[in-house]
Amino acid sequence: MKDFKDSMYQLIVETSTNLPPDVRRAIARAKLAEEVGTRASLALSTIAENIQMAEQDQLPICQDTGMPTFFVRCPVGANQIEMKRMIREAVAEATRRGKLRPNSVDSITGANSGDNLGPGTPVIHFEQWEKDEIEVKLLLKGGGCENKNIQYSLPTELEGLGRAGRDLDGVRKCILHAVYQAQGQGCSAGFIGVGIGGDRTTGYELAKEQLLRPVDDVNPVPELAKLESYIMETANRLEIGTMGFGGRVTLLGCKIGAANRLPASFFVSVAYNCWAFRRLGVVVDPRTGAITRWLYRDGRPVEGLESEGSIAGTEGRRVVLQAPISEEQIRSLKVGDVVIINGLIHTGRDALHKYLIDHDSPVDLRGGVLYHCGPVMLQDEHGEWHVKAAGPTTSSREEPYQADIIKKFGIRAVIGKGGMGPKTLAALKEHGAVYLNAVGGAAQYYAKCVKKVVGVDFMEFGIPEAMWHLEVEGFAAIVTMDSHGNSLHAEVQQHSLAKLAELAEPVFV
Repeated sequence: MKDFKDSMYQLIVETSTNLPPDVRRAIARAKLAEEVGTRASLALSTIAENIQMAEQDQLPICQDTGMPTFFVRCPVGANQIEMKRMIREAVAEATRRGKLRPNSVDSITGANSGDNLGPGTPVIHFEQWEKDEIEVKLLLKGGGCENKNIQYSLPTELEGLGRAGRDLDGVRKCILHAVYQAQGQGCSAGFIGVGIGGDRTTGYELAKEQLLRPVDDVNPVPELAKLESYIMETANRLEIGTMGFGGRVTLLGCKIGAANRLPASFFVSVAYNCWAFRRLGVVVDPRTGAITRWLYRDGRPVEGLESEGSIAGTEGRRVVLQAPISEEQIRSLKVGDVVIINGLIHTGRDALHKYLIDHDSPVDLRGGVLYHCGPVMLQDEHGEWHVKAAGPTTSSREEPYQADIIKKFGIRAVIGKGGMGPKTLAALKEHGAVYLNAVGGAAQYYAKCVKKVVGVDFMEFGIPEAMWHLEVEGFAAIVTMDSHGNSLHAEVQQHSLAKLAELAEPVFV
């Protein structure tokens, strides 16, 4: 097994940087379905460009490389202790080389381990089988889409759909509601794995296991095959669209599994995955540990994934802003405007927002731009930092803090993905600021906009949570919440709720 560690390293790198063909085909189909020139169409085109950039440069598709989760099937007698050790070593090495973002955080102290190792990380599932080979599948599922996972206990009442009972139609309603509640916060258009039954723990495990199925397969259970087909058709009628911008494609794949349950419990567990569906696998020789073949790579060509422009070309007014930005410039912006930012921006996520509520900022933020981003960074031999991936993180987590921080520091623009709530919207209107939605997951597209890392504060928070000061050029995003009280996110949510209500009548009876 001398080659096993190297094989695991290769698997991690390929999973992080190179989307499998079945996922690419699903995204290509979505591009063809959208009307050319719309926000959804050009967001998908930006995604297509980002996929190509990540593969070419062998860098993370998305800066949030998630919780590395390995599914290992091995013959009887295989040394699982040794395999676990080598998997952990491969994860640490991939982190050092910038293929994974350091994402393992102590839940008590908040300290980042820096190497993706710690109690519970990475996740490794072992299963014995009778074949004389080892199969390893890897799922890199980011925190933004992980936060949109949801579990239902039937019977229940669902917004827009009414009562969901303990039957297949109740399951149908739960799945539709799961897609609705994700909106653009999970980087739609996305994929879902669904587990029917089990207990609370095994239900989620079953849901995640469904994400290991090929996108184009057919469920062997006729009732579930019918339900999967129904969900794929009707969920796209919700018109949430890519990034929650509105559009014809909201869901790219749906896989459903079922397990027995207790009479007293009926759980429906949904694992939501963003468009950056990073899932690959290998088969390795149990004697040498070398890769004998790759999984999910079927050799079929992928067509229609060429980039046809970027979000910068979206229909609507195009405004170039140089930071720092004046209130007058901000008040002139409206929802739908495309903003191109040049100058200095500052990253800030959960730890920074919590800190700034009670402390001063280390830099002057008046007229500034705050970017919800946890980048992948590497330091060279001269001590200079370089951005390796820098897409937006989900902004809703900062809703409890954002309004107060805008008021306290005079921030003029907040960049993120998925939108924010009514408290932030009110602050934008009162203090003269806007929310800009960047394309979630487009980590290479935005990394190329960073011309220089000017500095960093709060490295004690860990690389993703530190406050990075970045000089950018040509950074494009869309105004989705303006200083006049308008929110595209609220509009899309209201519209999709009305569409959801149209699906309340029983179908599977």
